[in-house]
Amino acid sequence: MKRLVWMGIGVAIGVIAFRKVTEAQANLGPAGLNRAVGRLTDGLYDFADAVRSGMHERETDLRTALGVESQDLARR
Repeated sequence: MKRLVWMGIGVAIGVIAFRKVTEAQANLGPAGLNRAVGRLTDGLYDFADAVRSGMHERETDLRTALGVESQDLARR
């Protein structure tokens, strides 16, 4: 009985989510959807740049702490 209740809740959430997505897509239209995807893509690129910058900064800190001067030494 418990599984049936949880399955019903899952189906209800899925139906509600599907309706909301369909409604949002209809409100946005093709041009709005393209803008939304473009903003999402820009956000992902900005996040990736921030991660790369943080990785480079951390690597520099670690190299300084370990006394490694050249990046070539670490790749050999």
